[in-house]
Amino acid sequence: MASISTSDIKNGITLKVEDGLFTVIEFQHVKPGKGGAFVRTKLRNARTGSVIERTYRAGETLEQAILDKRDTQFLYRDGDDYVFMDQSTFDQVSMPSKNLGDAANFLKETGKAMLIIHDDEIIGIELPASVELTIADTEPGIQGDRVSGARKPATLETGFVVQVPLFVGPGEVIKVDTRTGEYITRA
Repeated sequence: MASISTSDIKNGITLKVEDGLFTVIEFQHVKPGKGGAFVRTKLRNARTGSVIERTYRAGETLEQAILDKRDTQFLYRDGDDYVFMDQSTFDQVSMPSKNLGDAANFLKETGKAMLIIHDDEIIGIELPASVELTIADTEPGIQGDRVSGARKPATLETGFVVQVPLFVGPGEVIKVDTRTGEYITRA
């Protein structure tokens, strides 16, 4: 583990705190008129996603967790596990569905994903900003449905339901934003 000072804290750094692994999402160096300086931080738990606030004295040393990011390809589901293949070593890695969270809604076979690993344990997954998915089921557009901005629900090939414009039909491929889960455009 690498030790860093509170003056070196930046957004995106992962720290090993007594409660587990936390990623810095916001920090602020504060120098009050009276007393010593301190650093106020907002930290996101790398495993659960919960956010906590912590305050550290200036000059205090913290442990920085070194994370390994591996470029992988999603192969298939094996019961409750998702199986990925490392693009460089071709090793297959299995990840429980409970650890995927919302990412499972956007994974299709042969899709790309970045696995985040700490001490040989998969702690998270990063997806591309958008993915192309096929609409499995939706109501067909009816002639005359031309209301501007009207939406209808559509079930994607992964089982995720997204709101799409009325003109989009079953079997079409659309782009979906993986961060918000919203329809972007037809592919």
